[in-house]
Amino acid sequence: MRGIRVLEAGPRALLVELDSGEDAEAFHAELLRRRATGELPAVREIVPGARTVLLDGVEDRTLAGRMPSWTVPPLSRGAGEAVEIPVVYDGPDLADVAEAWGVAVDEVPRIHARAEFRVAFCGFAPGFAYLTGLPAHLSVERRATPRTRVPAGALALAGPYTGVYPRPSPGGWQIIGRMPGPDALWDPGREPAALLGPGARVRFVPRGVTG
Repeated sequence: MRGIRVLEAGPRALLVELDSGEDAEAFHAELLRRRATGELPAVREIVPGARTVLLDGVEDRTLAGRMPSWTVPPLSRGAGEAVEIPVVYDGPDLADVAEAWGVAVDEVPRIHARAEFRVAFCGFAPGFAYLTGLPAHLSVERRATPRTRVPAGALALAGPYTGVYPRPSPGGWQIIGRMPGPDALWDPGREPAALLGPGARVRFVPRGVTG
């Protein structure tokens, strides 16, 4: 792994900056592994971001000096059982995504559903997960004009990420499908409240394909 920079973020928090999103995912996975095996000193919370990981409630202040020397293996996307999400690929931006990818419209669902996704981090709205797994050359731009309302359950792409909107909201991502009667991505009465948490594997199962 390339550079690991550890910054103090308050009296008991550390912010670890990584060079890429893939490095941040791998480092987050290594933190979870070390915590599970008892190798990580006590921390209250581990929160991944696009290129950062925040450790809150750090009791051992020597941890900051040790982390840059860790050996962090490449991210393994095949570990753990995948959360399966049904999706109908009939989004209004399918043609635009197909043009960006240089494929026929009916190839977009097939390409997307074959990918192995992983939750890199959560944000934007409660229950919204940023999923990685598409090859870098399939990254797409956000819409030039965001929509004022994206329906709950919309499956969309932006940059390297795939996401499913947990509730109606404005949004500028490219919509390629929808959950047909989506399960609650965010339910405060459930433990955990978010269906998709950082590190979870996700697989999209077509329930209808255009073309």
